[in-house]
Amino acid sequence: MRHGESAPAIDGQPFELLDGHGDPALSPEGREQAARVCARLAQERIDAIYVTNLRRTLETAAALAETLGIAPIVEPDLREVYLGEWEGGLFRRRVAEHHPIATRMFEEERWDVIPGAEPALEFAGRVRRGVERIASAHPDQRVAVFAHGGTIGEIFAQAARSRSWAFSSADNASVSHLVVTAERWNIRRFNDTAHLEGRLTAMSEPPT
Repeated sequence: MRHGESAPAIDGQPFELLDGHGDPALSPEGREQAARVCARLAQERIDAIYVTNLRRTLETAAALAETLGIAPIVEPDLREVYLGEWEGGLFRRRVAEHHPIATRMFEEERWDVIPGAEPALEFAGRVRRGVERIASAHPDQRVAVFAHGGTIGEIFAQAARSRSWAFSSADNASVSHLVVTAERWNIRRFNDTAHLEGRLTAMSEPPT
């Protein structure tokens, strides 16, 4: 699951940083999205819940964890891609203003054109390690993982062996489904948002 919508970036008020990563809380809309996705997942058999070390994932998973009585486990390797000099909310503003580097980023489908950003191979490697660690700890089990747009995109691109950003469009609080075996990663579902239909304001953040 991608986390719910996070607080907006405001000029002059950068997000708090955690290990260099922007760490905003959920917005009011994000909290409603979180409640909806957790209500949906509460009907499923869930054996474990994972979050990253960034609070928007823990806040999104909180209702499910309380309902099922499962303490979330932190998997830091599934945290969002590190955006270097554009952390703290600057990324969103640069994208909104069509900054030349942002334009190049979308054209080349590479995060690491941003100054100081995480190299593509390092990001791909740590995300894969995170998935494999979870899968090895829960053979034949169903795990709810609350992560980020960039991370989900990377996971599903690796599973499909597609171009790097083919799955970069996961919506906030969407559900995607991956079956991990020793031989391959199989995609069952991507960006399912049926639980968000209705009163919620239409929204889609950049993939971070």
